[in-house]
Amino acid sequence: MTKRNSNLRILEKYILLFIGSIIAAIGLEIFLVPNNIIDGGIVGISIMVSHVTGLPLSLFLVVLNIPFLYLGYTQIGKTFALSTLFSIVSLSYWVSVFHPIPGLTNDLFLAAIFGGIIVGIGVGLIIRYGGSLDGTEIVAILLDKRTSFSVGEIIMFFNLFILTSAGFVFSWDKAMYSLVAYFVAFKVIDTVIEGLDESKAVMIVSDKPEEITETLMARLGRGVTVLHGEGGYTKERKDVLYCVITRLEMAKLKSIVDEVDENAFVTFNDVHEVMGGQFKKKAIH
Repeated sequence: MTKRNSNLRILEKYILLFIGSIIAAIGLEIFLVPNNIIDGGIVGISIMVSHVTGLPLSLFLVVLNIPFLYLGYTQIGKTFALSTLFSIVSLSYWVSVFHPIPGLTNDLFLAAIFGGIIVGIGVGLIIRYGGSLDGTEIVAILLDKRTSFSVGEIIMFFNLFILTSAGFVFSWDKAMYSLVAYFVAFKVIDTVIEGLDESKAVMIVSDKPEEITETLMARLGRGVTVLHGEGGYTKERKDVLYCVITRLEMAKLKSIVDEVDENAFVTFNDVHEVMGGQFKKKAIH
């Protein structure tokens, strides 16, 4: 990669981190915060501390994340720490900008749903491009290496504690709406990170590898890689076909393989991002 292309990618990354922070700030200040509904993680703690002290939310978003930024810098890496710092400072700025604007709705259910969706889009963009808004994620990554719990389980434990705390700070109905907002944001984050039109990696084991390869290339227009394998029991040489398709092409691929060799063994795995090669998403006709 040339230096110019590298700089353009870095610029693109920080622009998208910036956009993600704007979107997340809108979800917080226009929907969640005016209705005393919190998000998970350090953002949720910041909302509660701001409510109790009367000090600006933007202040606590930065201050409470400082120890975790240091951990991220020393334990995970400089690039991650800088991306996270940029995202947090941007979020803090935009939260202060949107704070004077009155909330869009007083309906707690609508605020939880739409706030969760918008925050999820913003946070998802930030995570997808290498940043983070939540110090608990950094702790979870570090604890994952030292305990038997997964990152997801550790984050869930932290957030259950934080969301339960909202019941004492605000009210128990606000805590339950906060749980709704958190669940919605969690699902939206997954969608943004993985993409709406995720690809599929396909592996095919067949006694007719050449016929299947030719048919897939002719009728599906996809490149096929032939991997040379061996049967674990029979020790017989086997060719394994590998290709990447879109989710919409799955049915057509199954039909093609079934026509050529109905006894073929086919597996599908999710692929959330594809780089390089000749893979291009296209419409199915």
